[in-house]
Formats: sequence, C-alpha cells, structure tokens
Amino acid sequence: MKILILGAGKMGTFFADLLSADHQVAVYDVDPERLRFTYGVQRFSDKEELREFAPDMVINAATVRYTIPAFEAVLDYLPANCILSDIASVKTGLPEFYAKQTRPFVSTHPMFGPTFASLSNLSNENAIIITQSDHLGKTFFRDLYRRLGLHVEEYTFEEHDETIAYSLSIPFASTLVFAGVMRHQSAPGTTFKRHMAIAKGLMSEDDYLLSEILFNPNTPAQLEKIQEQLGHLREIVARRDATAMKAYLAQIRANLE
Repeated sequence: MKILILGAGKMGTFFADLLSADHQVAVYDVDPERLRFTYGVQRFSDKEELREFAPDMVINAATVRYTIPAFEAVLDYLPANCILSDIASVKTGLPEFYAKQTRPFVSTHPMFGPTFASLSNLSNENAIIITQSDHLGKTFFRDLYRRLGLHVEEYTFEEHDETIAYSLSIPFASTLVFAGVMRHQSAPGTTFKRHMAIAKGLMSEDDYLLSEILFNPNTPAQLEKIQEQLGHLREIVARRDATAMKAYLAQIRANLE
C-alpha cells in the first residue's frame, strides 16, 4: 500500500518507521528541516509531489491544532479513492469534516504518546478505533495495532470523547492542581519526585492540546467528581476521623483493583 504521512513530528516519524518495512511510505511536511529526521521513506515538501505519489491512504499526524487544516491543504492533490485517516487525541470537528468528504475515512486514537510511553515497547498500551470509520481502514489499523501488542477498543466519536474526558481530563487536571500548589523541595521524597516527573512531562505537551482535552464538553462533570472527593477528604482530615479515613482508604483500594 502507498501511504502518505502528514507531519514529520514524533508520531509521524514513528508511524513512518513502523510502516516503511511493509509499505511504500512518504512523509510530507511544510518544513523541509523536519524531514531530515525521516529515513527509508520518500520526503515531500511540495504538494505537487503528492499528486504524483498518489497514495492509497493518508495518515494525518499533524499536531491537533492543525489536523483539519493539514487535511484541507492536501485534499486537491489526493486520488478520489484515497482513505483519509487521523490519529488525533482530540476529535473536535472531525466528525463534521469527514461527513463533508466523498473519500472513505478511518479515525483512530493510539492512546500513547512520546512523552510517557516507550515507543519500543507498547504491550501495555491501548488504542481506540472509531466505529463510524470505513471497514477497510478499520481492518488495517486493527491489524497494525494488534501487531504492536496494543489492546484495541472500538468506540463511536461520542463514546471516544466521553472516554477521553475520563481517562485524560482527570489525570491532567489532578496533575495541574498538584503543580499549581507545588513549591521547591530541597530533599523531595520518592512519591513527590514521581509526581514531579509526571507534571514536567505533562507541561512539555503543546498548550493547545492540553486546552482542547480539558475543553472537552464532558470534562466539567469529571472535575466536579474531583472536587467532591477533595471535599470529602478534607472533611475527614479536618476531623482527624480515623474510622472514616480507614473506610475511605478501603474504598480507594477497591477502586484500584
């Protein structure tokens, strides 16, 4: 299969390396300098080259802010039957975008990123494939993700957004709160250092990505749950209620099982 990857960032180069052994792969980026770090693939920075390459599938690996603009910039240079695909962690606007297209599409979310995951060992990671996607596209990514050892779930666009609000918004918000009250520690403990590492990793992400994940319409309800738990814990601590604390910790352990 001839596959065009949009964007030569970390995920774009990851997919280029992954797919180039079995497919004819090209990477397109508007910044030629970024293409210097791609190997074993064709490198394009001129859109006219895309027309000649005539891909069977496009994998959009542009940052979430530019996912739809990246598609729009190349649509006129793609074959009529080319499958459009994205790997965006935020699907805002994509259902409406795909609904206007005549080409088939497949939307997935590999739920690992270069900040925290080891891209050389993904056996404990997960991926989501959007139900509304084209059958052939879903088959392609399901096989690809399973070869990587990923656990694959299939959700609708709406179910995806609900899942992301829970699985990303809660840890993102909790980490931001931790960092928001942080002060310098001369001799930090192990737990503090681990939380610090998570916070620094999170803050290395793009501001737009963090904002869009937290602006998910389902996020406010999740934040209310955090507030409820903090309020409950605060009351227990203020009362120094050992019995209530024991019951609270038992419930937390049950949640983690």
